[in-house]
Amino acid sequence: MELLTFRDVTVDFTEEEWKCLEPAQQNLHRDVMLENYRNFVFLAMTSHHTQAFSPEQGIKHIFQKVINGKYGNCDFDYLKQRKILKMATENEHQKLYYQKSALTHHHRICTGKKSFKCKECDKVFNDKSHLIDHQRIHTGEKPYNFKYDKTFYRRSILTQQQIIHTCEKFFKCGECDKTFNQKSNLIHHSRIHTGEKPYKCKECNKTFNRGSLLILHSRIHTVEKPCKYEECNKTFNAKSHLIDHQRIHTGEKPYKCKECGKAFNKKSSLTCHKRTHTGEKPYNCEECDKVFNKKSSLFYHSRIHTEQKPCKCTGCDKAFNQKSSLTRHQRIHTGEKPYRCKECGKAFNRKTSLTYHSRIHSGEKPYKCEECDKAFNAKLRLIDHHRIHTGEKPYKCKECGKAFNQKSSLTCHKRTHTGEKPYKCEECDKVFKNKSSLIYHSRIHTGQKPCKCTECNKAFNQKSSLIRHQRIHTGEKPYRCKECGKAFNRKTSLTYHSRIHSGEKPYKCEECDKAFNEKSSLICHQRTHTGEKPYKCEECDKVFKEKSSLIYHSRIHTGEKPYKCTECDKAFNKKSSLTRHQRIHTGEKPYKCKECGKAFNRKTNLTYHSRIHSAEKSYKCEESNKIFNAKSHLIDHHRIHTGEKPYKCKECGKAFNQKSYLIRHQRIHIGEKSTNENILPFL
Repeated sequence: MELLTFRDVTVDFTEEEWKCLEPAQQNLHRDVMLENYRNFVFLAMTSHHTQAFSPEQGIKHIFQKVINGKYGNCDFDYLKQRKILKMATENEHQKLYYQKSALTHHHRICTGKKSFKCKECDKVFNDKSHLIDHQRIHTGEKPYNFKYDKTFYRRSILTQQQIIHTCEKFFKCGECDKTFNQKSNLIHHSRIHTGEKPYKCKECNKTFNRGSLLILHSRIHTVEKPCKYEECNKTFNAKSHLIDHQRIHTGEKPYKCKECGKAFNKKSSLTCHKRTHTGEKPYNCEECDKVFNKKSSLFYHSRIHTEQKPCKCTGCDKAFNQKSSLTRHQRIHTGEKPYRCKECGKAFNRKTSLTYHSRIHSGEKPYKCEECDKAFNAKLRLIDHHRIHTGEKPYKCKECGKAFNQKSSLTCHKRTHTGEKPYKCEECDKVFKNKSSLIYHSRIHTGQKPCKCTECNKAFNQKSSLIRHQRIHTGEKPYRCKECGKAFNRKTSLTYHSRIHSGEKPYKCEECDKAFNEKSSLICHQRTHTGEKPYKCEECDKVFKEKSSLIYHSRIHTGEKPYKCTECDKAFNKKSSLTRHQRIHTGEKPYKCKECGKAFNRKTNLTYHSRIHSAEKSYKCEESNKIFNAKSHLIDHHRIHTGEKPYKCKECGKAFNQKSYLIRHQRIHIGEKSTNENILPFL
C-alpha cells in the first residue's frame, strides 16, 4: 500500500507564484497549511494503521519557506518538534481526548445529532463553532473586519471576500478551463460535467448537485418559509428570494449590462439578457432539438412533449404547463387588471398586453420583416407573419389533421369540434367561440365604429371590413381563381366562386333539402320557410329577409345611385344592375338555353324562358287562380286586385302599377315616340 504524504494534501506554489500573492493571502495560506499539517501528524499518531501515513516524506519544498515566513529562519526539524510534534509528548489522557473529540464530531455528522441549541430561536447545530457563528446573527456582532468598513460574523465569509476583491481564481476546471476563486465552487461546477447529484430528497427522491439546493427544495414539502419581508409580510423559502423581492420595493437594479446599459434586479436576469447580445442558446431540447437561452424556457417547453400540465385552476379545472399562465388565467375569473396605461387609462391583465398597447400611442413598431419590410409592434405578430412567407403551419388539429400557422387559430378551430362557445354577450346572451367575434358583436349594441376610411369617411366596426372596403377605392383584387382567372377583393368571395367550378354545395336546407354554396344563402332561404323578415325600412316600414335588399331599397328613398356606367353615365343603385346594364354595351349574353340555344343577358330571363319548354308556371294568384312563370309577373298582376300603383310620374303625377308602364309614359313628356316592342315577351 502506497504511503500518503503531506504533499498529497497540500496546496503548493512556485516561488514566482508566491511572490504574486498579497501579504494577507500569504498569511492565510500559512495558517491553513499549518493546521493541515497538525491534523496530518495527529492522524499519523492516532491511526491504527500508522504505516499508511508518512508526515516526514516530501516535506522539503516551498512549505519550509512558508513556515520560515511565519516563525523566522529557524531549523525546520526544531520547528516540527516545537510546534507540531509536541503532541507526541503529551500524556495519554490528552491524546485520547483529541481522539475522542474528533470521533464525537464525526459521529454527529453520521447520525445527524445536533447537540448545540440556540436559546433565541431553538435552532440546533452539530458543532459548537456553528452555534457561536449563528448567535452572532441575534447579537449583530461582526468581529471580522474588511476594508471599505465592511464586517462579517464568520471568518469564512471574510476569506471569501478577500479572494473576490483580489480577483484571483486559483482553481481551474480540467474539462472546460473555467476558473474559480473557491475550491467548493470548482467541486460544484465539476458535477455539471460528471452529472453527479449526491444530495437526495427523502420525500420525493429528487437529486441535486448542491446541498443548498436540497435544503431549499425540502422547504417545498415542509411549506417552510423562514424569510419574511416586513413591508408586505410576504414570506420566502430562500434568503436570496427575499433579497430579490426587496428590490421590487426599493427599485434597486444593481446588475447592469455593459453592452446596452440595461439594468436588472437579479443577476440571473442579467445573465439571460447577455445571451440576447451573444446569441447563445445553451439549453437544447432532446425531443425536437429546439434551443433556448433560458433553462426555465426549456423546462416549460418539455411539457409540450410530455403534455404535462401541473398547474390547475380551482375555478374551472383548466390546466396549464406554467404557473405564470395559471396566474394570468385566474385574472379572467377575478377580473383583475393590474397593468394600467398612463396615456388613456386602459387596464390589462397581462404586462405584455400593456407593452404592446403603449406602442399604439408611441407608434413604435420595433419588429420588422426582412422579406417584405412590414413592421409590427409585437414579436409574436412578426413570427406569425413570417409563416406566411415560409408556409409553415406548425399547429395541427388531432381531430381532423388541419394545420394552422397560429396557435390561436388552432384553439378556435378546436371549438368547432367541441362546440364550445365561451364568450357571451351581456346584452343579448349571444355566444361566440372567438373573443374577437364578441368584441365586434358588442359594437352593434354600442354603435361604435372605430375604423374610418380616409377616402370617403365611411366607418366600420371591424378593421378587416375597412381593409376590404379600401379595395373598392384602390381596385385591388388579391384573390384570383386558378380555374378561370377571375379576381376578387375578398377571400370568401373566391371560396364561394370556386364552388361554382367544383359544384360543391355544402349548406343544405333541412326543410326541403335544397343545397347552397354559401351559408348566407342558406340562412336567407330558411326565412322563406319561417316567413321571418328581420330587416325593416325606417322610412316606409317595409320589411325584408335580406340585409342587402334593405340597403338597395333604402336607396329608393335617398335617391343614391353609386354605381355608374362608364359608357353612357347611367347610374344604378345596385352593382348587379350595373353589371347587367353593361352587357347591353358589350352584347354579352352569358346565359344560354340548353333546349333551343337561345342566349340571354340575365339569368332570370333564362329561368323564365326555360319554363316555356317545361310549361311550368309556379306562381299562382290566390284571388283569381291565374298562374305565372315569373314571380315579378305575379306581383304586377296582384296590383290589379289591390289597386296599388307605386310608380308615379314626377311630371304630371300620374301613377302606374308597373314600372314598364311608367317608363313608356315618360317618353310622352320627353317627346320620344313609343315603340311597339313587347315589353313583357314571356307573358
